[in-house]
Amino acid sequence: MSTILKTAIVAYLASSALAATYSLADSHVGHDFLNSFTIEAIADPTNGRVNYVNAATASSQNLTFASSNTFIMRADSKTVLSASGPGRNSVRMQSNKQYTTSVMVFNVQHMPQGCGTWPAIWTVGANWPNQGEIDILEGVNDQGTDQITLHTASGCTMPSSQSQSGTTLTTNCDANVNSNSGCGVKDPDSRSYGPTFNANGGGWFAVERTSSFIKVWFWSRSQSGIPSDVTSGASTVNTGNWGTPVANFPNTSCPISSMFGPHNIIFDCNNCLFNPLLVTFCGDWAGNSNVYASSGCPSTCVDYVNNNPSAFTNAYFQFNWVKVYE
Repeated sequence: MSTILKTAIVAYLASSALAATYSLADSHVGHDFLNSFTIEAIADPTNGRVNYVNAATASSQNLTFASSNTFIMRADSKTVLSASGPGRNSVRMQSNKQYTTSVMVFNVQHMPQGCGTWPAIWTVGANWPNQGEIDILEGVNDQGTDQITLHTASGCTMPSSQSQSGTTLTTNCDANVNSNSGCGVKDPDSRSYGPTFNANGGGWFAVERTSSFIKVWFWSRSQSGIPSDVTSGASTVNTGNWGTPVANFPNTSCPISSMFGPHNIIFDCNNCLFNPLLVTFCGDWAGNSNVYASSGCPSTCVDYVNNNPSAFTNAYFQFNWVKVYE
């Protein structure tokens, strides 16, 4: 057998070993979100200028809306707030089911945008940070692109370079150090976040979690060559055909199986959150005075959120569907 043929066979076997096929376990479309997620009226853990309301209030104020093929969660965009009163009404939702080894695909039409917003799609364990957190989509104040981050207990680090399209920002995932920056990766695609994401009709975010790695992909709706099992929400998906992920977190120096427990899904935007699902405002990141000012936003974050309700007309998530494969 020739050396070239042997090399080709080894490469094929290696790629096949990394490929995995998963079957559809849960599909959330339209009204399914209200049945499969719980609306949580709790204090914002990120100290945002936000007031998470209960299901009855969310429905009466049209902060949640479901049809046969879409689900929307939004923040209040009508009320001027008292400086001494609660924050802006918004919604936080947490999935009723937890997941471990799985693939999640999020078909998002629109994400919250605007100064003071902090949209996110993430998963988290019950005992934070000991059961880990995976931030799939996150950003603030319409600034930059998607940032993908892991937060864990001590003992989990990532290599400074790996097979991914994103740029590694930080490598220590320990939530107790470096002001809980975690180990982050920045997506180079400007279409992955904020107004540019929305202007291009949204897109798909996907995360694959195994005991060996955690990978995250993003495809803009405006690009070509998106895997057909992603766009169609097929009954099975093969991640081996998805190409290079934006973020690749291997278990080489992080025991993923012990650092990450069963996770709920969360959507949020400090003025928005999903897992939570949620939308949140200001808070520890978006409201940081240096971060807020560098985003070109006016006044202070809290003052802006209090006095400019119409600025949050576009502070909403619109989901075409979310599908989970196991």
